[in-house]
Amino acid sequence: MFLLHEYDIFWAFLIISSVIPILAFIVSGVLAPISEGPEKLSSYESGIEPMGDAWLQFRIRYYMFALVFVVFDVETVFLYPWAMSFDVLGVSVFIEAFIFVLIPIVGLVYAWRKGALEWS
Repeated sequence: MFLLHEYDIFWAFLIISSVIPILAFIVSGVLAPISEGPEKLSSYESGIEPMGDAWLQFRIRYYMFALVFVVFDVETVFLYPWAMSFDVLGVSVFIEAFIFVLIPIVGLVYAWRKGALEWS
């Protein structure tokens, strides 16, 4: 039989972890001073008048490098628990992890050959 009381700690954790951020937003909204003025509405609040338009176009190359970094960074986060329990898991999991690493590397080689990572 499916017993719901076994999940009491899960529900308590879920409720507490949902209530704390909501309370933080409510308390900060109540206690924060409201001061709107020309300095608050300017693009930069450093005291220097902004020159030109605040909207700048960035080259797509910056985003390509950021995406490559994020892909390999997230992959490292997923591989860390696997590496910690490698001796228990066996060879089949090693092959799966190798394929998991190989897919982004193939994507990186493809992007490199297409010239997407050139900084010119």
